[in-house]
Amino acid sequence: MDPEVVRQRLGYYNDIHNPFEIQGETTISDLSAPKKNKAYYFDLIAYTRYFPQEYRISYKFGDVTEVPEVPTLVKSRPISENTSNAVLFKFNKIRHFTFTNDRIPYHKKKNLLIGRSNVKQEHRRAFYRMYFDHPLCDLGQINRGTAHDQWLKNKISINEHLKYKFILCQEGNDVASNLKWVMSSNSLAVMPQPKYETWFMEGTLKPNVHYVAIKDDYSDLEERLTYYLNHETEALEIIRNANEHVRKFRNPRLEHALCLLVLDKFFSKSGQGTAHCPQW
Repeated sequence: MDPEVVRQRLGYYNDIHNPFEIQGETTISDLSAPKKNKAYYFDLIAYTRYFPQEYRISYKFGDVTEVPEVPTLVKSRPISENTSNAVLFKFNKIRHFTFTNDRIPYHKKKNLLIGRSNVKQEHRRAFYRMYFDHPLCDLGQINRGTAHDQWLKNKISINEHLKYKFILCQEGNDVASNLKWVMSSNSLAVMPQPKYETWFMEGTLKPNVHYVAIKDDYSDLEERLTYYLNHETEALEIIRNANEHVRKFRNPRLEHALCLLVLDKFFSKSGQGTAHCPQW
C-alpha cells in the first residue's frame, strides 16, 4: 500500500486534529443490532471487534445530511469545509459499494439517458416533470402509491442500464447510491455537482472530468447530452477518469486497513488509547 495514499485518504475520512472527549456512555460491547439499518451495525462490528471492548464510541446510522455537534462516525456528510466532526466510515457497503464489469463499449450503447429511481423528493419530481417525455430520456419511477404514478415503470437490472450511454445519478436523501457502479462502467454518469459525500469521496469528483455535469435546475440537460453524443473522445476521457477513481476502492487490503485506521485515529484522539499507527 502506498503510504501517501493511506495518509491522504485517512485524513479525508477522519479530519480530527485535536483531542476531544467523547460524548455518551456507549461502549463497543454495548453495540447490538437495531431493527433498522442492520447492515450498518454489521459493517461497524466487523472492525470494532479488534479494539478493547470498553472503548466508548459515537456513531449515527442512516442518511446523515448535517455535520454532528461532536465527532461521530457517519456514512454521509455534506460537502463543505468544516466537516471534521463527521467522520466517514464505510457503512452500508453492501448497497453502496457495488461495481460492475461492463463489456459493452460506449459506441455500441443507446444514445439515451436511462433513469430508474424512487421519486420521493421534490428535486427528483422536478426532474421527472421536465424530462419524463423527452426523446433523449428513458425515465421510470419504481415506487408506487404516489400522486405521480403516471411515471411508473418496472425496475431494470444493472445490465439493462449498461445498454445506455448516459445513466442518471441523482442524489436522494444524501448521495446517489448508483454512482459507484455507474462510474465503474463504460457509460457516463449524469448529475448536478454533488452536495453530499461518503467513503467514495464524492467531494473530490470534478464536473465534466469524472461525470457529465448538469445545472442544479436541470435546464441544460439536453445541451449536455447532445454535446457528448457529438464529442465521443471527450466522453471516453470522462469514462477513463471515472474508472480510475473507482480503482482506488477496489483493493480489499487497503479498504480493510483504512477502516481500522479510521477507528484507531478516532479512539486515539478521544484519549482512549495510543494510536497503533501514529505516523498516519
